[in-house]
Order: sequence, then C-alpha cells, then structure tokens
Amino acid sequence: MESVQKVCLIFTIIGAINWGLIGFFDFNLVEALFQENTTLSRIVYSLVGICGLINIGLLFDHITHDPDRK
Repeated sequence: MESVQKVCLIFTIIGAINWGLIGFFDFNLVEALFQENTTLSRIVYSLVGICGLINIGLLFDHITHDPDRK
C-alpha cells in the first residue's frame, strides 16, 4: 500500500501546484495541456481528487503503526 500512497501523493502535489498556479497567476496547467473541459482533463481532475482522498490515510498512519500505543 505504501507505493500506492506515494503515487497518490505525487498526483496530490501536482494538483496542489496546479491550484497554486491558478491562485497566483490565473493559469490552469491542466487546461493548458489538455484543453478546457475535455474528457482527458476531467480524468486528470478525478485522479487528483481520488488520490487526495487516499492520502487522507497518511494523516492517520501514525495511529495504526505506533509501537508505543496500547
């Protein structure tokens, strides 16, 4: 599962960079690469969203792997 979370983390970082570009420069990298409202851009947005949800598990990873916890 660790490799899946790392791949998802990469997609989440890409999404965060895209939102930063939108916020700072009003430039949407996904739309620039794949055109506006295309199926491919929707797939990219969906993958980033799903990966963000998967990465929520990283927030709670320390609870399940904490050796000192009883």
